[in-house]
Amino acid sequence: MKILTKEEEQAHYNATVKGGTIGGLIGTAVGAAVVVGASRRYHSFRALSVPFRAFLVTSSGSFVAVIAADRASAKFDLEHNPEKQREVERERERENLYNANKTAMERAKEWASENRYPLLFGFWVASMAGSWAAVNRQSTLSGSQKLVQARMYAQGLTLSALLASFAFEGNDAVKGKGRWETIRVVDPNDPTHKHMIEKKIHHERYSGEDQWMEMVEAEERRMKERQEVAKARQAKSGSSEEKHHETESKKHKNEADKKETEATKKADKQ
Repeated sequence: MKILTKEEEQAHYNATVKGGTIGGLIGTAVGAAVVVGASRRYHSFRALSVPFRAFLVTSSGSFVAVIAADRASAKFDLEHNPEKQREVERERERENLYNANKTAMERAKEWASENRYPLLFGFWVASMAGSWAAVNRQSTLSGSQKLVQARMYAQGLTLSALLASFAFEGNDAVKGKGRWETIRVVDPNDPTHKHMIEKKIHHERYSGEDQWMEMVEAEERRMKERQEVAKARQAKSGSSEEKHHETESKKHKNEADKKETEATKKADKQ
């Protein structure tokens, strides 16, 4: 794992913000164009409140901004990390060999797992259109009521699909298969390097997916190092204070002994 410097972290942050900003602007522009077009064409859509239509525009911008920022982060990490580039190439070669022995159904399942979020977005759009077509037949409801009901149905279906996706991911993590794999590695805490332990690793769907975990580990390592330095300074300061107190105690004891000796001599003279 490559430990990033402050300059690299700042450059990575700037690239992520830039990608998210561009994606957010594009998503907002597309969302605004769709809302304006729907408002001009459909009376029921035009009857919606302005805040709700603004929410549709901003939500599309936020969705695209999140995806664009994530991809910009992964792209920056891949371009500035030669080690990860070589790792990606090796992983691609292994994937090609691995996929050569897979059936079409297995490849389709893996493709769906790798493109989970775009598929969920497409599922939401399709469910929104299907729900609107079903609700639009009810002539007793107004246009805004139809849209609200269609959105609720679509969100329910999308949430069910998302939970099912998480269930498959969790099942793979528990069984140690799919994108999760349990391997045996040398215990880093064993000085003899003979003890083996099991470690669960996660194969990235795309380059940079687990980058946030690497950044957290690096920051935790830096925090631990700073704490150890602070403890060492505190221990050194404490030992210095003890020596100072010990010296002062000896000094006071010598002065007391000296005064006692002088008092004894005066008493003897008298």
